[in-house]
Amino acid sequence: RNKDSRRKSDRVALELRSYLHSTSLNGLKLKEQKGMVLPFQPLSMCFKNINYYVDVPEELKKQGIAEDRLQLLVDVTGAFRPGVLTALVGVSGAGKTTLMDVLAGRKTGGLIEGNISISGYPKNQETFTRISGYCEQNDVHSPCLTVIESLLYSACLRLPSHVNDDTQRAFVEEVMELVELNPLSGALVGLPGVNGLSTEQRKRLTIAVELVANPSIVFMDEPTSGLDARSAAIVMRTVRNIVNTGRTIVCTIHQPSIDIFESFDELLFMKRGGQLIYAGPLGPKSRNLVEFFQAVPGVPKIRDGYNPAAWMLDVTSTQMEQILGVDFAEYYRQSKLFLQTKEIVEALSKPNSEVKELTFSTKYAQPFCAQFIACLWKQNLSYWRNPQYTAVRFFYTVIISLMFGTICWKFGSRRGDPT
Repeated sequence: RNKDSRRKSDRVALELRSYLHSTSLNGLKLKEQKGMVLPFQPLSMCFKNINYYVDVPEELKKQGIAEDRLQLLVDVTGAFRPGVLTALVGVSGAGKTTLMDVLAGRKTGGLIEGNISISGYPKNQETFTRISGYCEQNDVHSPCLTVIESLLYSACLRLPSHVNDDTQRAFVEEVMELVELNPLSGALVGLPGVNGLSTEQRKRLTIAVELVANPSIVFMDEPTSGLDARSAAIVMRTVRNIVNTGRTIVCTIHQPSIDIFESFDELLFMKRGGQLIYAGPLGPKSRNLVEFFQAVPGVPKIRDGYNPAAWMLDVTSTQMEQILGVDFAEYYRQSKLFLQTKEIVEALSKPNSEVKELTFSTKYAQPFCAQFIACLWKQNLSYWRNPQYTAVRFFYTVIISLMFGTICWKFGSRRGDPT
């Protein structure tokens, strides 16, 4: 049995080496999709030995925790590449969203250690903000704008100032076609659960709002959460359309269905405590993942037709680790797969002569005047389309003005009067 396991491990390692050293390694051979209005530069992202610490709250110290800092991520190493759809998976508390927030630069507190590179160059947060997008789990949109107006507003603020209005609108329409929102271009966004767009349509709008900024790297926090199977499939089809343009896409996923899980190309699997236990390609029908964990002595084989995502969560649980006497994080660090990942990270950490370091002459894509006009246009539409809200605000403003005016009537003249 051990010989069979070693043979399977060697075969998987050879396949991984071939896959990871494919021509899409740096995204240099990914061509611009036909018909793209605005070009973008495919970029890779690699990170090495990422550790993240936060201060322990006083409440926990009173409960007996002696440490001053709590470590949420432990020596996380991996890479995201153009044209590759990567999933971040783990149980609740594993740190998948924390890792994504650290890589995206959204963590303002705590201590971050490690190296992050963008196509071989050290990550600069101001530059990275301009070439990346982040789709939050909670969809936040202006309810009184239409779909196309929401996208135009985002484009006006985030596209470079040299892009004219005609090109801007053409790009917005192209993005709507990419995420399949063309039939809903004139529909009001509305309030979630009350009117307007459905949950699935709002998810696609959230993705489109980030996409009109023409990012090279997009992070998505649980894009299928709260959706039924059909809606989740529509959203993932949209995500796959974006990946096919050559962008780097990373998604956190919680308990995915078998169809959703197998739509991903690569996986970063984390256990509780912020440690990686798998980083690499899934393979056809998740074969690489299954063979990797089945090579561990004592791990039960997956049943035919069973969801690989559910199976890997079961066999790598804390209880299973205790039963098998295996630390899956240590098993991964001793595997050939980890060595392959380190090779890829080392290769991506070196600048390529064909890719120049991104720099921008200004901090923001648009000057102050353009930002002010865009915000004024958006608020004007919102107020005129919600007359009840505007009337109530006007009424309260008048009432409060009259009330304070009456209270303070001739107050200054009475103070100056000696009588």
